[in-house]
Amino acid sequence: MLEYMFDYKGVAPQVTSQRAGSRLHELQQRVQRMQGPAVSRVLESLPGLSGVIQIRTGEVYAVDSPSLATALVAGPSQAGEWIAFVGVPDLGLEAAAQFGIDLDRTVAVPRPGELWLSVTAGLLDVATIVVVKPPVPVSAQQAERLKSRLRMKDAALVCWGEWPRSDATLTITESSWLGLGYGHGRLTARRVVVSVRHVPLWLPDPDQQVAERDHEVVPLVVAQAV
Repeated sequence: MLEYMFDYKGVAPQVTSQRAGSRLHELQQRVQRMQGPAVSRVLESLPGLSGVIQIRTGEVYAVDSPSLATALVAGPSQAGEWIAFVGVPDLGLEAAAQFGIDLDRTVAVPRPGELWLSVTAGLLDVATIVVVKPPVPVSAQQAERLKSRLRMKDAALVCWGEWPRSDATLTITESSWLGLGYGHGRLTARRVVVSVRHVPLWLPDPDQQVAERDHEVVPLVVAQAV
């Protein structure tokens, strides 16, 4: 009986190795889910924006225009990523489609109300990049909590409005439309000048505090949105 209990001759080394490899892979996946992605990745951009800014997962971008927000997420959408809009009730689906957004992989929550932060955080489970228009000013604590979730979920956030310590802020400083004549015609294109501002930080400063350094402004870049 003892010989039968401790007889390992019938156990194939290959099967044991496969089981060990499967268990190791499972443990690695659990650790990765707990820790989140170690390195962020660069998302696809529209050709006209690739030289302006590179969207990376784990980061937050603030914009002052719905056109800029739509253009930033159009590249990832065309590349097959899911995107979401939160708190943008006047989002034009036809205009979004003209920018190149795939509506079949788009989630829209027009009026989340007071639950806008929870809705945004929840959508990061399914969407790679979320556009949000907060109805109230965002606190530094709320921003930091959501930033941690972005890193964990390998996602990015575009805020239409101000966001504390955003990784980059895009603003339209000049704008002109094409297509209108003297009392006739229709708008066919828009030419804008986009300013991109990155915010360098001390992590930490000589006093061991996280502090913002002098603002650094990237030279103005001209982009066209048709």
